[in-house]
Amino acid sequence: MQREWFSKDYYAVLGVAKDAPQKDIVRAYRKLARQYHPDANPNNAAAEERFKEVSAAYDVLGDEARRKEYDEVRSSGGPRGGSFNFDGADAGGLGDLFSQMFGGAQRRSGAGPRRGGDIEAALTLQFEEAVTGVETSLHLTADSTCSGCSGSGARPGTTPHQCPQCYGRGVVEENQGPFAFSSPCPRCGGRGAVIEYPCSTCRGSGTERRPREVKVRIPAGVLDGQRIRLKGRGTPGRNGGPAGDLLVECRVVPHPVFGRDGANLLVSVPVRYTSAALGADIPVPTLQGDPVMLRLRPGTQSGSRHRVKGRGIAAKGGAGDLIVTVEIAVPATLSDAQREALERLAEVEDRG
Repeated sequence: MQREWFSKDYYAVLGVAKDAPQKDIVRAYRKLARQYHPDANPNNAAAEERFKEVSAAYDVLGDEARRKEYDEVRSSGGPRGGSFNFDGADAGGLGDLFSQMFGGAQRRSGAGPRRGGDIEAALTLQFEEAVTGVETSLHLTADSTCSGCSGSGARPGTTPHQCPQCYGRGVVEENQGPFAFSSPCPRCGGRGAVIEYPCSTCRGSGTERRPREVKVRIPAGVLDGQRIRLKGRGTPGRNGGPAGDLLVECRVVPHPVFGRDGANLLVSVPVRYTSAALGADIPVPTLQGDPVMLRLRPGTQSGSRHRVKGRGIAAKGGAGDLIVTVEIAVPATLSDAQREALERLAEVEDRG
């Protein structure tokens, strides 16, 4: 259990109520991630720190299972004074002390399963990949199950045996009057087993640091700065514990033509003055490559926004829209015929 859960109100960090539905949490995270992302705030340490806080909050609240666990921890009140951690690896001594005092609680075994650690990595995506989703490979160097001993820590052909000092419990007890204090076994280091012939590859740890390739499926519509959690792709667990998770931060390369607002695509289109004044059907580019025709009414103003339904980003609730901003294009040079026509128009406008 993460100690900071007791002191940090992740709901306040995201600015949502404790009973907010998941969609509100996602919406709040996306808004704050865009606001404080380092790419939008270069050389701004305060914004970078705020972005990290927002990402950490969403990492917990964005996962329904972790959010439930977080709520349960918060409702329990947490440790008093922050001096002890009842769920961490150091909880054995104090837990055993209370067990001896009150006689009802079952002791934690120092040799019990331990979850592996999480790994963080960054993945750069092209704009189109973020919009449509992609399956790609992520190359990283991290702790992995030892290839020499398959994680046992023992030399191939041998096996660990039960620790003769703690008898496989991983902890030893020291009686002091009416109390009994537990501490990790000095003989086996809390593992509960002794490796007489350690593996030459990992030297008995059961893990080795090596490059590995992880297949990653990025869902359609991922945002810049959003983190994807891959269960069980982190560092290996110990004593039969589950592996940690891999947290992938998505960094989306800006598109030269299109922008984005949630599930909507944004694009600016240059339009001739005559087309805007008289009205016209103009071609508008799409991310799929095939243009769509947009009908402009006579008198269309520069900077006006027009909506093409369903040509945005595919989402669970349906595709977004393509939002087209019209920009009147002023020619840098004029032909003689164009100049003459414009001069006649100017005379007409002057006469009112």
